[in-house]
Amino acid sequence: MALSLDRKVFIDIITAGHGDIGGVMQPLPEGIWGMPPEILQALPAYHPDVQKNRAEARQIMEKRGYGPGNRLKVKLMTRDVPSFRDPAVLLMDQLKEAYIDGDLEPVDTTNFFPRMVRKDFSVALSAGAGGNDPDQGLYTTYVCNAENNRMGYCNPEVDGLTDRQSREADQERRKQLVWDIERKLAEDGAQPALYYPRLATCRQPYVKELTIIVNSIYNGWRMEDVWLDQH
Repeated sequence: MALSLDRKVFIDIITAGHGDIGGVMQPLPEGIWGMPPEILQALPAYHPDVQKNRAEARQIMEKRGYGPGNRLKVKLMTRDVPSFRDPAVLLMDQLKEAYIDGDLEPVDTTNFFPRMVRKDFSVALSAGAGGNDPDQGLYTTYVCNAENNRMGYCNPEVDGLTDRQSREADQERRKQLVWDIERKLAEDGAQPALYYPRLATCRQPYVKELTIIVNSIYNGWRMEDVWLDQH
């Protein structure tokens, strides 16, 4: 599945070209822990030659008995809102390149998140926050039994590297450990990131004392400090 992805298509269509390709950590230049493009593109399923990746994906599927006459059918669950459905439709189209036929299953928000928690799905497209803090991104999603580890991924080597990077005081050495984790997660196909969109918060000039978190899809607003400079 990961090898069938063309991430640039998601960015071009969903974000009108205003997005980024990245791994677990927020891409450069906004994300200080993101991999440089030349290192990122060396990861499995990140090579810019999409057709080469897809040829490899088909070879993998054919070894398991799939092909043009025997396609793998899956249900693709996603949240029933446009920002989830639109990329899910693109994902289904790309999976076809690897003999995988997806049947879209849009789920109401009130049921979507409980199902994600219960792992009640085969394939799901959801939104995540790579963030710009390795501890936040790795401990909450990729270590064994993490709260947001929806696919049940568990690799003791990754857990050990995650602990090592957390203890490392030297930022450059820590960055190398984080990149080692990124490489391992890509090799294992652990919750592949499709794309990073650009988001903005708009407010009127008369809204005062509103502090916005940088590099996060969550705002962390302290609304008790906000006041309006108008009558």
